[in-house]
Amino acid sequence: METKTKQSIEQFKGQTRLPKFAIPTSYDLYLKLDLTACTFSGTVQVNLNIIEHTKFLVLNVLELDVHQVWFTNSNHQTYKPCDVVVLNGEDEILVLGFDEVLSVGDGVLGIEFSGALNPHLKGLYKCTYVDGGVKKNMAVTQFEAVDARRCFPCWDEPALKATFKIRIDVPSELTALSNMPVADEKLNENIKTVYFEESPVMSTYLVGVVVGVFDHIEETTADGIKVRVYCPVGKSDKGKFALNLAVKALDIFTRYFSTPYPLPKLDMVAVPEFSGGAMENYGLITYRENILLYDDLLSSANMKQFLTIVVSHEVAHHWFGNLVTMEWWSHLWLNEGFATWISYMATDIMFPEWKIWTQFLRQTADGLRMDAMEQSHPIEVEVHHARSIEEIFDDISYKKGSAVIRMLQGYLGDDTFQKSLSLYIKRYAGKNAKTEDLWCVISEESGLQINSMMDDWTKKNGYPVISVKSKDDILEFEQSQFLSSGLCGDGLWIVPITVSIGSYIKCKTFLLEKKSQKLDISELVHSPHQNKSTFNEKNEEECDEHFWVKVNIEQSGFYRVKYEDKLAARLRKAIESNCLSATDKFGVLDDTYALCVACEQPLSSLLSLMDVYRKELDFIVLSKLINVCYKVVEISGDAVPDLVNDLKQFFINLLLFSSEKSGWESIPGESHLNALLRGEVFLALVTFGHDKTNKEAVQRFQALLNDRNTPLLSADTRKAAYIAVLLNTSTTNRNGFESLLKLYREADTVQEKEPLLRCIASCPDPNIVLEALNFMLSEEVRDQDILYVLAGLRSEGREVAWRWLKENWDLIFSKYGAILLHQFITYILTLFCSNEKAEEIEEFFVSRVHPSFTRNLKQSIEEIRLKARWVENIRQEQSLPELVKQLALKK
Repeated sequence: METKTKQSIEQFKGQTRLPKFAIPTSYDLYLKLDLTACTFSGTVQVNLNIIEHTKFLVLNVLELDVHQVWFTNSNHQTYKPCDVVVLNGEDEILVLGFDEVLSVGDGVLGIEFSGALNPHLKGLYKCTYVDGGVKKNMAVTQFEAVDARRCFPCWDEPALKATFKIRIDVPSELTALSNMPVADEKLNENIKTVYFEESPVMSTYLVGVVVGVFDHIEETTADGIKVRVYCPVGKSDKGKFALNLAVKALDIFTRYFSTPYPLPKLDMVAVPEFSGGAMENYGLITYRENILLYDDLLSSANMKQFLTIVVSHEVAHHWFGNLVTMEWWSHLWLNEGFATWISYMATDIMFPEWKIWTQFLRQTADGLRMDAMEQSHPIEVEVHHARSIEEIFDDISYKKGSAVIRMLQGYLGDDTFQKSLSLYIKRYAGKNAKTEDLWCVISEESGLQINSMMDDWTKKNGYPVISVKSKDDILEFEQSQFLSSGLCGDGLWIVPITVSIGSYIKCKTFLLEKKSQKLDISELVHSPHQNKSTFNEKNEEECDEHFWVKVNIEQSGFYRVKYEDKLAARLRKAIESNCLSATDKFGVLDDTYALCVACEQPLSSLLSLMDVYRKELDFIVLSKLINVCYKVVEISGDAVPDLVNDLKQFFINLLLFSSEKSGWESIPGESHLNALLRGEVFLALVTFGHDKTNKEAVQRFQALLNDRNTPLLSADTRKAAYIAVLLNTSTTNRNGFESLLKLYREADTVQEKEPLLRCIASCPDPNIVLEALNFMLSEEVRDQDILYVLAGLRSEGREVAWRWLKENWDLIFSKYGAILLHQFITYILTLFCSNEKAEEIEEFFVSRVHPSFTRNLKQSIEEIRLKARWVENIRQEQSLPELVKQLALKK
């Protein structure tokens, strides 16, 4: 290659985005699959609009062999490039250099290429299924975020939308699916060519192909959309629940957005190996099998709920994401935040009895937790490297994004918000949009200039903690950035504040636009709308007791609240007297826990608050209480190990009331929330070592071993039994571990396998943990299911897991994609809580860091350091041992 050409090609290296010499308008893609050799070949012809004279065309390619290349202009002149340079490495581009200048106008670029069906669950990849006891290969695509380029040369950026006409050669016995309906099929001996209709304009990351063997069921919507669910052979009945959900969701979103579903069909496919949970390929949603398939007997209430939310989320993407697409990955939250928020709305419409908006608080809580870290990022985040995009599919884009949307909806009102979104979808249908485009539409529809308010929430890290004090009839509010590190941030937000004074009929709302503000509440304190007797008829002491103040009603705002001591004491009394709603009880506990982690409040304050939740029966409140119990036990193991047993006894006492109410066995006609509650409460009692519950769990597990269909152990309580068995397992008594492995090997449904995998690494014996980790990497566990095993790791197994990770890092890094790498890093590293271990981890990764997990690694190390700080703070609490002993003895 000449030096001049080399220099010319150098200019394209290290660029975040492709040069805009040419814009694709349509792709004609042909793929030929060889599922025996696990290879593919193909041709792509791209209609281009050359918008400036150029001697170069630059597009994306990764791990493909490029063979023939040609370009034909509108005058039917054909040019062959003099240089065809593939830059893999950091750039992932194909540079085509021509001797002649390509003129402005239309043309067609043709490329012949070939590649391997990779085993890494990205691009066009192979996965296996069992047919008559024989393992066979199938092919699936996963292109989001930037892996369409692994399948065919393309302009692999969301803003470069085009139409796609796809045809595929596959073995005649297999089913081939893509985004559009089949237009034609031609058979040539044992190979069939499947021709698909041309798609509307869409981004490359939404192109989808699945080739395999399936059974399917179908239904047609009132609008004539054919909806199908493709299941493993013989399991089509397990797809009925999801099919019904999809049909309902299409109707809900069509009405909500006042815009019809944009395609003639919607296929949903259960894929045996899949890195994420599901993927919204246009008209061809792919799912993990255990997320799409529902079994009345073997699927837990939690999985039924999760399935409903995920199906709603993926269908919603066909409006928010597919029809209107973010202009660049910096605006990913426009896809994921909105799909998350509206999936809860759809679920609430379909199952109002689930009270799903109370459970949405978990999304908010996770977003608040991550956004209090110094290694957080804004909702709108700069993306400079293709591989770093995968790191922003996180709790900020999904959970903070959806929580901020809910806050805005509450501020504007449902009607205005719906009309705004409907107008936005209509205006940008088939196009790309940025965050500010949405704000402009909402401002136009609402008459409120929301840009400056919302920029605070999307363009910068973090959120405020609102400190609240009362003096006479005045409430004083002061905001400051909340950081788990205890450091002072300098952020200032425009915050929609809601506040209740002693009753939910006495509320105030206002915008906190400054550092501090005062609110006169005399009209609420001395309101004529008092029940039975008014405040001013009571003496001052009684008045104080009932004068509780709850800020952030129903937790609708994305911020935390810190009350002065007297207000906090009144809130505790209000919780004990059951004066607060479930969402507000959740919020008070979540905020107090976060303040405790940040060393803004002592652990003793948190424990005193937890004590007033003894008679709690609401699922979402108990779920948060249990979660906090786990975290306190975990940190206490390092901070105050002598108090752990007493803390466990205190937590057992907190939960016995609800366990006695729910019992082990389901009651005919009981609520969905009761089923959820039963599973969580018994799992917690087992984990904290409640003797009676442990013995019962082991007996019920024995009944399951004797009869796989026993009514004594429902899908909701199996995990509690598995953990009870593992807690009694050790190197010298391996029976429990062997029994779980036997159950796993004999299980023939994903619904049975997943809970078993979630438990096998939870044994307190490090040798058993090591066995579980090695089993996880064996052929017996699919790559996609590794995360379930990792999620079960406990602090007792952290040293052996870290040693194992170091020994196996090279294999893990070379074998698994970014999504799975994140799981290894997060689940293993964050079990630690010492600065020494943080330094050891940093040292190990100095020479091993990679853009695909840089942020994830930094966040994990920060979490370790935050916990180390909390450990030291707890050790300084001199009154803690006495309080813990009192609480443990209190029945």
